[in-house]
Amino acid sequence: MRTCSYTKSNMYLKYFCYPVAKFLLNRLKYKLGISIPPETNIGSGFCIGHFGGITVHPKTTIGKNCNISQGVTLGKANRGKHKGYPVLGDNIYIGPGAKIFGDIKVGNNVAIGANCVVTKDVPDNSVVVGIPGRVISKKGSKGYVNRTDYDEKAFAIY
Repeated sequence: MRTCSYTKSNMYLKYFCYPVAKFLLNRLKYKLGISIPPETNIGSGFCIGHFGGITVHPKTTIGKNCNISQGVTLGKANRGKHKGYPVLGDNIYIGPGAKIFGDIKVGNNVAIGANCVVTKDVPDNSVVVGIPGRVISKKGSKGYVNRTDYDEKAFAIY
């Protein structure tokens, strides 16, 4: 996904390498069951815990060090108060089967439980569970999101 995004933004690689990268991304999308378009804005340290059933809308914004489990959907709401796309902060853990739809802002250091449906904005350092999602604790994602001490410049693509 990152290769596809990089080749699309590069003036010289856009016409030769991007079609190949897009083709390979589409093959992997069906093989692994993970649909994350190259237009999605994702920070460094993104981690997919298990393959299968992950769907992300292209206009979703995901911060640094986000861990996503299987069956997660980050999608668009077409109407209502939260019409739009989700914006996720840094150091977030999203449990298996969780759903986040619409213009929902998820703060930093948040843990979202399994099969949770997030319908409202989530403040920083929260633990959210249930349908609809409700904050049950202010302990955040500490212990769920690991390896946040790396040097970003070592992994940057120029």
